[in-house]
Parts: sequence; structure tokens; C-alpha cells
Amino acid sequence: MKAAQLFVKALEAEGVHSIFGVPGEENLDFVEALRESSIRLIVTRHEQAAGFMAATWGRLTGEAGVALSTLGPGATNLVTAAAYAQLGAMPMLMITGQKPIREHKQGLFQLVDVVDMMQPLTKYTRQIVSAATIPARVREAFRRAEEERPGAVHLELPEDIARDSVDEAILLPTGYARRPAPDEAALVQAAEAISRAKHPILMIGAAANRQRTTVALRDFVDKLGIPFFTTQMGKGVIDEDHPLWLGNAALSDGDFVHRAIDAADVIINAGHDVVEKPPFFMRKGRRTVIHINFSSAEVDAVYFPQIEVVGDIAHTIERLTDALQPQEHWNFSFFNRVRDAFHKQLEEHSRDDRFPMHPVRVVDDTRRYMPDDGVLCLDNGMYKIWYARYYRARQPNTVLLDNALATMGAGLPSAMAAKMVYPERKVLAICGDGGFMMNAQELETAVRLKLDLVILLLRDDAYGMIRWKQGEMGYPDYGMVFGNPDFVAFAEAHGAHGHRPGSADEFLPTLERAFNAGGVHLIDLVIDYSDNHRILNQDIPRLSAAV
Repeated sequence: MKAAQLFVKALEAEGVHSIFGVPGEENLDFVEALRESSIRLIVTRHEQAAGFMAATWGRLTGEAGVALSTLGPGATNLVTAAAYAQLGAMPMLMITGQKPIREHKQGLFQLVDVVDMMQPLTKYTRQIVSAATIPARVREAFRRAEEERPGAVHLELPEDIARDSVDEAILLPTGYARRPAPDEAALVQAAEAISRAKHPILMIGAAANRQRTTVALRDFVDKLGIPFFTTQMGKGVIDEDHPLWLGNAALSDGDFVHRAIDAADVIINAGHDVVEKPPFFMRKGRRTVIHINFSSAEVDAVYFPQIEVVGDIAHTIERLTDALQPQEHWNFSFFNRVRDAFHKQLEEHSRDDRFPMHPVRVVDDTRRYMPDDGVLCLDNGMYKIWYARYYRARQPNTVLLDNALATMGAGLPSAMAAKMVYPERKVLAICGDGGFMMNAQELETAVRLKLDLVILLLRDDAYGMIRWKQGEMGYPDYGMVFGNPDFVAFAEAHGAHGHRPGSADEFLPTLERAFNAGGVHLIDLVIDYSDNHRILNQDIPRLSAAV
């Protein structure tokens, strides 16, 4: 067989059944091998979108998603997606083509050292220089991508190597690996610190968004009664309608949840690392922080935990649950006042009937319609703060947002991948007009794939988050405003359905009709961000300080 066929067989052995990408001349042998395989090639309109789809596939399944590009410009288009997966801990394999490495006649045309380019953005990157090494390279790439902490890996398959003949090779078994158990002494130290505390609190981060960890943390909270809060990427690990939920650290400081954090003498940190925007700032001597994660803490000026319990998070939490009992001296009365005040503030503007719509009303209407297992896929923009703080996630990985690279343009491709992983669930892409237009061409891909998908496009005709920050810094309004196409016509030109609600009361029925109709729907909804400063920078700090 050809080496390209062996490569595809190795992918099949890893359980791959979909590859997202844009083919090129240098990987035509690989594409032909795919045609004869069980793997489906999903052609996108841009390599970046293919990478976002592959990363989201990995995020939701735990199995590396696969993206394909050609050499040069195709490979460089994967760079943002590589960083998205690497910083966001999403397992993904990128496969790129390359010119023949033994002899070629095109000089430096389209030639980029892709392996070197991918080095700082991946856990593992290699050029395949011999067909005989393919089984080992593929196995190692998947192992690296999927083991904790997950991330991006890359393999380059040159054109001449892909065409080489190779004997039937033995594919390497995927095997079974146990995650390390936590150290006994560290568990004892953590349990003693929690028992001695007067006001312990639990923080849930991105790495806890795993199936087993969800059950372990819920049992921990239910047995011990310790209040908890989440980071943006930890939303939904425990049902946020739980009576002990204190909120989401969508803001860096000054929120109700930060009053609880400031009052805590022990913070049990399950699954957070400093890649995600800090949910709180440590100050020397203020409190004890217990780091519970698959790997040791990366110490930063704002994060230097005193106790580290390194190992499988679920196993660690299960051991702590068994070792601990509720303590009579634990006092959560202040946390209870914080929670009550926070919940009261959440209701403000939830039925605001202004139009363009208030962001709190948009979030509230979304929550009213979406089922508990419905998936929101947020692009990056001002609305991300509103959804992270106000939307109550009921299940793990039902609010997919990026608080690591925080890149624009990922919302629509991420939602497309989520719908492919969960075809029976309702999936809603939530995009600003700025982020949507960075990968708007993938509307055609979604229509071609016959996905049932709704896109909520929140339009303010500007780069809203940066405009808000610009105002906060006292600068004049400059350089943030742009024009937009007619998004209803734009959707329809791609074979999708377009909607434009004309009032706040029309939004929820429009959302319901779009989901019930099936197919790809885009809702062009104008949003009013005029309350950004007042609510986020004035009202919330003032009200939380008064608790």
C-alpha cells in the first residue's frame, strides 16, 4: 500500500471517523486514501474553521479531533486554531501536507517550515520522513493530544513520503492508561486544612469539566455543604441551580462572588490553571489555596497555592469526600447573604422590554427556551461576560466559551462541531457581528452538512468589548465602528434562513420557531450595550460591597 493509506489506517485504528479541512495538491494521495476509508472528510471553507471544529470535537468527546490542510498558506491558517486548542486544553491533531523532501523543483514557492512554526503552539510536532514510522508517530500524537493536560499536536506528511510504497505494517495498539493517584500525604494535608477552616469555599475550573469529575464534585458539595463558584470554563460542572452556587467569576474583581472569595480562609481549587483569566487574585497571607489538578500548579504573581494535590481530579475529590465530615465550626452565613443578594441582582433587567434588546433580557430569554442539555457555543465578545455571569448552566459542557485564547471567529465552527457530536441536542451559536464575519463563510458548510443549527447574531455594528474597554480607559470613541451586510439576505444567499425580530417580545418566539423548523437559521438581533459601564463597573461593585 501507499504510505498515505497506512496513515489513514492508523487514524482508523485510533477511532477517527471525521476529518475537517481544506485539501491541497500536496495531500491528494492522503485524500484518495480517505475516499477509500471509513473516515468522512468534511470540507470547510477555511482552515481556521476546520481547526476550531476539530478542537471542539476533542473538547466534547475527549478524543482528538482531526484537521487537515495543505502546506504553506493552508498550514499557517491553522495557527490560531492550534493556539485555541493548546491554551483551551482541547485534544486536536493537525495534519499538513508538504513538498517532496527528497527532491522538488519549485524552489521556495509556498515553502514554510511548518514543524518549526508549530513548535511553540503544540505538545508534539513532527515531520514524517519515513513511511515505516507512521504507526508510531500517529499513536504518539494521539497519546500526547489526549493525555492530561490535553492540547494540540501536529504531523506533516510530505508529498513524496505519502506516495512511498510500504508493506502491510503493524498498527500500534491504543492501550489503556490510568491517571496517577494523588499522594497520600498531600490528601491528608488538604483534608486537615479544609477541616480546620472556618469559611471554606470550592472553585471549579475548566479541567473539572469531565464526566467523572462532575459526579465526584456533586457528591462532595452535597455531603459537606461547602458553597462553590465556577470559572467561565467551569460552568455547568455542577448544576448552577444548586442552592450552594455562588456565581461565576466572569468579572476579575468587584462582583458578589469576590466578596465570598475575600471572606474565605480556604479555597479548594478543582481544575483551574493560570491559562484561564484569573477568577481571583491571591495576596500573601490572606488565605490557603489548595490546588487540585492533573498536574502541578504553574505559579504566577496572582496564583501561588500553598497545598498541591496532583493526580486525577475525580479520584482526589472522591478521597476527600470520604475523608471529610461537615464541621460544626464551619460558618457559611456570610456566603448565604452574598448568594441571596447575587440572585436578587440577577433578576434585574431580565424582563426589560427595550429594543435594541438589553443583554440580560437576551440571556434570560435564551435560558427560558434552551433545554438543560442544550449547548451554547459562544464566540468572543461583550456578550460572553453577560452569558457567563447570568446564564445558569445545568449540565457540563453546555456553555462552550473560550476564556483561554479568547479568539474571535470560533463560535459558528464550534457550534457546527457540537451539533455533529450531539445531533439529538439543540445547539445555539452565539456570535457578535465582528466575530461572526471572521468565519461567516462556514454558513455554506453548515447548510451543505444539513445541520439543524441556530445562530444568534448579536449586532451592535462595532467591536463592542474593545469599545467598552476604550471608554473605560477614558479614550475617545475611535476605530471600533464598522458597517454590516444585510444578515437576513446573507443567510438566505447561503441557503440558510434569516430572521430579524423587531421587538424584545419577538425574540423568544423567533428562537422557538427557528429551532422547530429545522435547518440552519440566523437571527439578526440588535443589542443595546449602553448599560455595560453602569451595571458591570458601578452597580455590581456597589451592591456587592453593601452585603
